[in-house]
Amino acid sequence: MSDHTPNDLAAALPRGLLSFPVTYFTQDLDFDPAGYAGHIERLSGHPVAGLFAAGGTGEFFSLTPAEVITVVQTAVRSAPGGVPILAPAGRDTGTAIELARGAEQAGADGILLFPPYLTESEQDGLAAHVRAVCRATSLGVIIYNRGNARYAPGTVERLAADCPNLIGIKDGMGDLEQMTQIYARMRERLIYVGGLPTAEVFALPYRQLGLSTYSSAIFNFVPEFACRFFDAVNRDDHESVYRMLGGFVLPFVDLRNRGKGYAVSIVKAGMRAVGHPAGPVRPPLTDLDDHEFAELTALIAKISD
Repeated sequence: MSDHTPNDLAAALPRGLLSFPVTYFTQDLDFDPAGYAGHIERLSGHPVAGLFAAGGTGEFFSLTPAEVITVVQTAVRSAPGGVPILAPAGRDTGTAIELARGAEQAGADGILLFPPYLTESEQDGLAAHVRAVCRATSLGVIIYNRGNARYAPGTVERLAADCPNLIGIKDGMGDLEQMTQIYARMRERLIYVGGLPTAEVFALPYRQLGLSTYSSAIFNFVPEFACRFFDAVNRDDHESVYRMLGGFVLPFVDLRNRGKGYAVSIVKAGMRAVGHPAGPVRPPLTDLDDHEFAELTALIAKISD
């Protein structure tokens, strides 16, 4: 069972950088528990405030529900004490409830609730989905504002009143007006996590909006750089932030934007480039081609000298 109550988790996560570990696969696309366990141990050796197992960068969308729980169990066993592990819940409401309950049994510390699968919905339907999952677990829940789960400020306010274990919102939309309105209404009642692809690009402006922290994908393969960047953001050291943006982050984003799904694929390519290969991505994603991989390797070398 988790050592973190929802209030404990809400206090812990904003204290540092967050990340979504990639899920290790064999060349046959089976889960590689030994490789994944080693990755969790390596990441936990850096100052990280929480890890999201089997999240978006961890290819949640390509894992079966049973695999999700196995990945979460492996992360919980592999992380040292004090590093919170958050698990995903999503797809239809029934499956999301099962995943939330399974994650709690596996010892996870919190839940990231992904958008419902495929269908569009009104705010009342989204709210019912969130309430059902929150009532199914005692863990702290963070809702993911992305895709077909765009939460109106009033909906977030009602959910926070109805669900004591709703602790935060992760933003993957980039709508500054929406997030400003939510923060103005909710303030310290929630924590706010930046969750756009390559979140470092938005770290400074989001900090001004009250977002507590952000999830870094590049932390998977350049953790020292990711931590230096996070520290510069927290110091409001704009000169260092923009130097690191120009020297690595923005060229990385340009390469990421060359292919659909590369927000995940490029992170796995980065793992291979630094000598910690995590296996291929599962379909429908595709890996970087040889030329793109060489460009990424050269880019990483510039900040590793």
